[in-house]
Order: sequence, then structure tokens, then C-alpha cells
Amino acid sequence: MTTIGILLLIAGLIMLILRPLLSDKNVYEGEKKVKSQAPSFLLMFSRKISSAMIIIALILMFIPYLFFFAERGYSYLLVFPTGKMSAVIEQGIKWRGLAKIDDWQKYIDVKVVSKETESDIKELEGVMSPIPIRFIDQVTANGHVSLRFQLPNDEESFIKLAVKYRTMSNLVNNTIIPTVREQLINTGYMFAAQNYISGESQSFRQTFEEQLKGGTYAVEKLETKDTIYADIDLKTKSRRIKEIQTKYTVNKILVNGIPERIPHELSENNIIVSQVIVDKIDLEATFKQRLEAQRDESAKRQLQQQMIETAKAEQQRVVAQGERDKAQERVTQEKEQVKKLIAIETKLKEEATNKDLAAIALETARLKAQTKKVAADAQFYENAKLVQAGLTPQERAEWDYKTSIGVAAEIAKIKFPSTMIMGGDDKGGTPLEALIGAAMAKQLTSGKK
Repeated sequence: MTTIGILLLIAGLIMLILRPLLSDKNVYEGEKKVKSQAPSFLLMFSRKISSAMIIIALILMFIPYLFFFAERGYSYLLVFPTGKMSAVIEQGIKWRGLAKIDDWQKYIDVKVVSKETESDIKELEGVMSPIPIRFIDQVTANGHVSLRFQLPNDEESFIKLAVKYRTMSNLVNNTIIPTVREQLINTGYMFAAQNYISGESQSFRQTFEEQLKGGTYAVEKLETKDTIYADIDLKTKSRRIKEIQTKYTVNKILVNGIPERIPHELSENNIIVSQVIVDKIDLEATFKQRLEAQRDESAKRQLQQQMIETAKAEQQRVVAQGERDKAQERVTQEKEQVKKLIAIETKLKEEATNKDLAAIALETARLKAQTKKVAADAQFYENAKLVQAGLTPQERAEWDYKTSIGVAAEIAKIKFPSTMIMGGDDKGGTPLEALIGAAMAKQLTSGKK
């Protein structure tokens, strides 16, 4: 735009200066007076048009010093001729007012670069070498991290930072990179390498990020010693000290239940930590060898444990099979017992039923007998009453007839002895007559009953 304004200004000045010189005028050719004319394209520009071109040119030349376009991903520090400073954080067309502009990239990428990642250097604002770390158990390592930072979003903090560090390179190389190294070393000091490889890597990364964002944790180191004894000597009945292990623990210092923080340059200047990635922690070779030995021992123990578990499983299987057979036999025996019990219960029920039936039959017979006895008593009573009342001649004759018939029938049933002994008595009666009389008396007596 400035170039266009300069070209328009030059063109306007030329037209404004040359037109009076090239306007129509009389000239003499010999004795004749002739009117000369300027080129037609120059005569098109009047004084007003030339002046307008000059004004437009001046406006175009001064527009870049009055306005500017703020690009995305950048923050701008404006220093006005009066010395006043301002900041532009958002993108778009902004008022400049002849101020000097310093542009700052909003996002800063810092990364530990090794031989495998040298191709990423061009896109990084900060490049670091591997950071040496020493864990609390004296194991050393090299840390590889990738981080992204963001400049402050408020104008006051941004102006303060831009004035303090002047250039992006100064901020990155003299503040951000040293702070990152310091916080990673401090984080390593709070963990043991054995714990890191045992599952605390996520806690390590989180602690590193928290220290970058809010300041370094104030910590205290505690030392504890653990005595390991050898096996007891059976002869001397004593044991010796095999090893004394020294362990260190790091605890955060709390103030009213909140961890105490020590500010650093990032937290003091409100630089935002937007991304923290721990690419890897490369442990020392001796520790790796120790880990391999532990891994082999662990593998052996796991194999032995698996064999023990297999034997236990086999034992449990045998026991389970025995229990299953016992249970099956128990069920079989119980079935037989149930069958016997059912048969006994069935027989008992049958006996009870028969007993009930016999009792019913007995009761029926007793009732029948009582019925007959009552009928006989009634007949006897009737006969007695009839005897007492006296019989008519016809009834008496019928009674005698039936009695004689009955007596004859009974006499016919009498069996006399085949041998008879004759004798006499003083009264002159015969034994045969006495026997016949006795039998007839007996039959009559039983008939009345």
C-alpha cells in the first residue's frame, strides 16, 4: 500500500508540475504564428485531479502507520511516539497511531531433541539436550520432554513480559528452558526409580506439570534404615546382620493443609503451560541390568508359583472328584434308605388301614350282636309276658305239638353207649330211664335259654 501511495504521489506531482508547461501556447515558425498543443493524455489531468491523486497517495502512504492487521497466533506490543505502550492480543485490523510494533508468537514449543528427532528442529522455538535426572535412590537417567507454553492473555502481564525480555529468543533460551530443566530435576528428586518403573510414571508427569504451572514444591527428605538379618545359625543359635538398607522418602511441606510452593519465572510472569509430555526417561545401564536380573528372578518365582498353583489345582481337583464320588455314593445310599423308609411307611399305613378296617368290622359285628341280643331279649320278654298272661287252648295245643316234635328231634340226636352196665338201686329204677330223662332235661333247659 505504501508503494502504491508513493507511485500515486509521484504521478500527481508530475502532472501538477508539467501541465502548465505543456499547455497550449503560440509559437512562431518563420513569419507565421502557430499554436502548439500538449499530448492528449496529459491534458486529461486537471489541477483538481492531480491534487486528489496527491491526497490519496498521502493517505495510502500513512495508512500502514495508522492501522495494521493483527495475525492469528501473535501478540503485539505497541510503543507510541509519546512513550505510551499498548498491547494487541486478538487478531484483526487494529489502530496503530504511528506506534512501533513488536510482534510476539503466542505459543512457544520447547522439546528435548535427540538424534532421532533432529528433523523437528525447524518448527521449534526452543531446543534442549537430554536433561540429566537423579532419583532419590541415587539412580541416574536422562529425561526427554516436549512442552508448549502460551504467552499471557491479559495486556498488563504481556506488556510486562515483553519489556522484561525484549525478544522471543531471550525469553526462550534464558528463562523457559532453564526453568524446565530445573523442574524436571526437582521432580526426579521426589521419586525413586524403582517406584517410577513400578507404576508411578503418571504421578511423575503430573508432579512435573504441577511444578511448572504453580511453582516448585517445598519438600523435606526423610531417611530410614532397614536391617536385614541372615538365617539363624543352628549351632550358635544366633544370627548376623546380612544387610542394612537405607531408604529415603520426600514429603511435601504443608501449610494449613496446602502444599507450600516456591515461585519461578514461569509462574511469576503468568506464562501458561498448555501441554506437558514426558516422552521417555532413559535410565542408566547398571539399573537396567539390575532390572533384568530382577525380571529373571521374578520370572522364576512366577514359574514356581505357577507350578505350585498347578499342583494345588490338581490336588483340589482330586479332592473335588473324591467329594463328588462320596456325594454320589451318599445320594445312592440315601435313595436306598428312602426306598426302605417308604416301604416301611407303606406297610405301616396298610397295617393301620387293616387295623381300622378290623375295628370297623368288630364294631359292626358288635352292633349286629347287640341287635340280635336286643331282638332275643325282646322275644324272650314277649314270651314271658305271654306265659304270664296265659295261652288260649289253641295256642297251648300248638305249643305242646312243637315241644313234642322238638323233644323227638333231640332224642334222635342222642348217641347212646354201645356197652351198658346194668345195675339197680334201692328205689327200683332202671339206669336207661335215668339217662334218657337227664338228656331230655338238658335239651329242654338249653332250649329255654
